Amino acid sequence: MTAELVRGQNHPLSQSRLEIRISAGTPVAAAAALSDENGRIHGTEWVAHPGAPVQPGLEVSRQAAADHRLAVDLDAVTEAVHRVSVLLALPAANGGAGPARFGAVAAPFVAVTGLDGTEVASYTITGLDLESAVVALELYRRQGAWKVRAVGQGYAGGLAELFADQGLSEAAQLAAGIDEAVARGLARSVQAPPPRTSEGDRSRQAAAPAVGPDQGAAPQGAPGPVPPAYGGQPADGQGQGGPQPAYGGATGPHASAGGGPVNYSHPRRQTSAPPPPPPAAPPAQPGQPTRPVAGDATGWSMEERLYNQVWGMFEDLARTAAAYRSAVDFAESRMDKELEQALSDPRSRIGGQGDAAREAARARYTQLVDQARASLDRDVAQLVAESEVVEPALPPAFARWDNPCWHAYRVPMEIPMALRLGDLRLPEAESIRIPMLLRLPLERGLWIDSGRTDSLDGSFTDSHDMRRLAMDTAVAHAARLLAVYPAGEFTVHVVDPAGSGAQALAPLTQTGVLAGPPAQGAAGVTEVLARLTQRVDLVQMALRGGAPDALPPGFDTSQQLLIVNDFPHGFDDRAVNQLRYLVDEGPSVGVHLMMVADREESAGYGPLLDPLWRALLRLTPVPDDHLADPWVGHAWTYEPPAVPHGSEVLREVLTQVAEARRTWNR
Repeated sequence: MTAELVRGQNHPLSQSRLEIRISAGTPVAAAAALSDENGRIHGTEWVAHPGAPVQPGLEVSRQAAADHRLAVDLDAVTEAVHRVSVLLALPAANGGAGPARFGAVAAPFVAVTGLDGTEVASYTITGLDLESAVVALELYRRQGAWKVRAVGQGYAGGLAELFADQGLSEAAQLAAGIDEAVARGLARSVQAPPPRTSEGDRSRQAAAPAVGPDQGAAPQGAPGPVPPAYGGQPADGQGQGGPQPAYGGATGPHASAGGGPVNYSHPRRQTSAPPPPPPAAPPAQPGQPTRPVAGDATGWSMEERLYNQVWGMFEDLARTAAAYRSAVDFAESRMDKELEQALSDPRSRIGGQGDAAREAARARYTQLVDQARASLDRDVAQLVAESEVVEPALPPAFARWDNPCWHAYRVPMEIPMALRLGDLRLPEAESIRIPMLLRLPLERGLWIDSGRTDSLDGSFTDSHDMRRLAMDTAVAHAARLLAVYPAGEFTVHVVDPAGSGAQALAPLTQTGVLAGPPAQGAAGVTEVLARLTQRVDLVQMALRGGAPDALPPGFDTSQQLLIVNDFPHGFDDRAVNQLRYLVDEGPSVGVHLMMVADREESAGYGPLLDPLWRALLRLTPVPDDHLADPWVGHAWTYEPPAVPHGSEVLREVLTQVAEARRTWNR
């Protein structure tokens, strides 16, 4: 039976291998600290945190998340350790997005469970207010046995104050390192999938139409179940995919208990036409799964249905892979436990009894893993079948470059919901690729990393090839952005100081879709950055003054994209500061950045550029498992969009874009 603890209460632990499960109302960073009998931490190596997630007997999550699972093996900690403290901290307390104190969020819940999921003790941390870091629980050694105690000690000064209170001399440095690791995790994170009606229901709930930008800046959906996009920030409920009010909002003088207006309209009175029903699946043969249909998710348009369906596939793959990994972990722990029990008696180690026990344990392990693999293969086969009908039905904004829809391309009249930036996959399911969709308009810049040299398939790519591949990838992304916007509503500028990207940029320059020739040299860099920063200043002043229509005559109101190649060549300190300004302030007024750069080459600027890299969504020109998934702990492999070798589809599309722009400008 679970022991529900209150502050200060303890409970004995009968197991040494445990899981600490944490649930919070907002993303938090989780850590675990080892200390002696006096509660002192002897060094930074005694703390497991997102920057160093594995320590003897401890393993914690690598990024901030609303839910965590921490692994603890009390038998693996050294004799000098008498306490294991579970720590929680709010990333926003040190400049991140979201709440900066625990008093502004729901009370965190912490549970100690066995490896089989059986809950041993739980604790809801109440009474917090200004604190941004808290010691949730501690596992402590008493007379040779281990116990758990509910602590709930908060610190308004964050992790630095917490570590200092536990005697760590490097408290400030360690806290800063954890903040940096959490920021890196948020910068590469993918967003949570949309909510599901039930575990077995493949249909998605109806989503309201998308209205305007709805993404965030730090780790980016339409109201209701339309999910946030990859690499965005968690939803806050204000039209960004978070919890929505039940019936909208009235404008009367009365307010609800939560501070929002009360709507006195009948809750079931419809004020608009319901969405059309999704396509019906053809009847399945007896004993066979239902045949998938493109657009089976509900929504107000086929585009919205397909968008939600892709997110449902992402969710299904994440869950089935997580279930498989959990089953394998359980099988391994069960085999270890059975072997330990069978061989604990020295008499069983002699003769065939020990060999028989080992064989039986391994046979049970193999059986469990085979069952889990069969379940995974069944689910993946269903997803592959769904992907085979969804991919051909995707509109150009969601489709791969080899999709036939591009050969029937026409410049659109409206901005689509999202844009495909590539594919995502997991090592357990190599046969399925999930489209990676980014919501539009962009609310976060892109960084095409030209610094990686080793691809996942073991092939080696030298630095010259990586720079060429990175520019080819950037051009493909820019061409897709130009293609999905209506004529005259998206403008691309290029900064190429040394002219090294001329060959890759040829599809853009030769078709005439750029705002002007690529800027070269230090003077060209200065001119483009000054023009775009001035644009940001003008729009911000107009918005702050409540006069968005008072911009100068002939002002270009289209979305602006700046592609920067070969950074930091040609950039002085002023240009670097302007670049950071565009990254921070540009997206909110329609100015976006795409960096093609190797972070190590800009190391001479020191930590000055660290916020810039963290603010951008990192993509690669070769497959790389760098996109973190804090909801189920996966590292998704990102595959860039590849234009088929020898295909002229890119030039054909850009030629139509250029012609539509010339017609629009007449």
